[in-house]
Amino acid sequence: MARLYSAASVRELDRRAIEVCGIPGYTLMQRAASAAWTAARWRWPNARRVAVFCGPGNNGGDGYEVARLARASGCAVQVFECESSARRGDAMTAREAWLEVGAVQRWSASADGIDADLIVDGLYGIGLSRAPSGDAAAAISAINAAHAAGAAVLALDVPSGLDADTGAAPGAVVAADLTVSFIAMKPGLRTGRGPAQTGTVELATLDVPAAVHDGMTPVASLFDNAELQGWLPKRSRTGHKGDHGHVLLIGGDHGMAGAILLAGRAALRAGAGLVTVATRAAHAATLTAAQPDLMVRGVETVAELAPLLARADVIAIGPGLGREAWGQAMFEAAIASALPKVVDADALNALAEAPRHRDDWLLTPHPGEAGRLLGVSTAEIQRDRFAAIRAVQQRFGGTVVLKGAGSVVHGPSSLRVCPYGNPGMGVGGMGDVLTGVAAAFVAQGLSLEAAAAAAVTAHALAGDAVAERGERGLIASDVVDALRAMVNP
Repeated sequence: MARLYSAASVRELDRRAIEVCGIPGYTLMQRAASAAWTAARWRWPNARRVAVFCGPGNNGGDGYEVARLARASGCAVQVFECESSARRGDAMTAREAWLEVGAVQRWSASADGIDADLIVDGLYGIGLSRAPSGDAAAAISAINAAHAAGAAVLALDVPSGLDADTGAAPGAVVAADLTVSFIAMKPGLRTGRGPAQTGTVELATLDVPAAVHDGMTPVASLFDNAELQGWLPKRSRTGHKGDHGHVLLIGGDHGMAGAILLAGRAALRAGAGLVTVATRAAHAATLTAAQPDLMVRGVETVAELAPLLARADVIAIGPGLGREAWGQAMFEAAIASALPKVVDADALNALAEAPRHRDDWLLTPHPGEAGRLLGVSTAEIQRDRFAAIRAVQQRFGGTVVLKGAGSVVHGPSSLRVCPYGNPGMGVGGMGDVLTGVAAAFVAQGLSLEAAAAAAVTAHALAGDAVAERGERGLIASDVVDALRAMVNP
């Protein structure tokens, strides 16, 4: 399980490696540069012109060391500095070592551009949580322009301009093809703007002894697809539909039948033994024809919903629920039930209007819905997705999934991040599919927290499998069709 550590914790790990384990700081810097340059040579073996941008801190020191390795490899190397503040300590040692073999140039906003096959970003790393300014901001813009024109970009530790703790980017931020993170993985690499800015992420532990982590608490951890085998074991040869749970899906107000159909199909493909759909009577025949495996019931009143609630093992409410009187009535009836619940879409909007705290539900908001739950803007949610999901969980209870790039799951015992998924999944209906999958896993006996983890993982992996044929044009139904392979690890 990959653990994610805050910038402050990584600084402490670095200090322990130096002061407790006796590893010189300059040695760690050289190891970081070696790991980064090795990864770069493997990725871009034909790069011959290298531009290295060095900031004033230790990230810049890593950059000088990479420059030396690139020069030793026969590359033509330019080193640019963006700030005149004095280098000191290990960064100064690295700079002086570089000056024995090469020169430095001061970068300014008036520079013509970057002429290189490979650009190395050693400006800030974890050392910046504000928007870059001045020549550094201009350098980032130039790096990104060269990247758009075909240059490869390697970020050392964290792309400069990206908040290592939150994944927010308050200003200019480097767009990297490869990020080599040092000592420990940072949470900002995996959520928010992180996945869009980092490219491929590799971790170089720098041979720091594992003992330096003793007593250190990570911010979160990453899901691993291998965990699906534990969450979704092979079924008994004598199993039957009653052993695999009964999902009740509630939604599909007038004109919104597609959402509840997607959720129903996803619940079936995720392994629920029985799936009942409670929807508007006008949709019942159409949905039955579209998916005869579903038990579709036309429900116009709470009284008609009651017997369906009595037979279910789990409720999923929200897809296509709408915000009119019918949806509100269905929401109140579902929430009053003692059954475990998956709450999504318009059911979350109803919850935002009448907040309450419960332990028996799984809430699955996207950033806009999370904003409404907390009474803040979507931008505020995205500025710190970890703080946002903690606030939702504290206020509303249960388990929470904050969807988006680097979906975050907060249950009673853990905070975890999904490293899978792709931009092609940013289309309508994808959240409805996740709702169906999560409900199916609860029906099969998983706790809400485990069901959330398994559902987010399987859903994202299915999306990635479909995206192998291209991200543009990917639709939610494609993910439903790919689920079966993911839920049988």
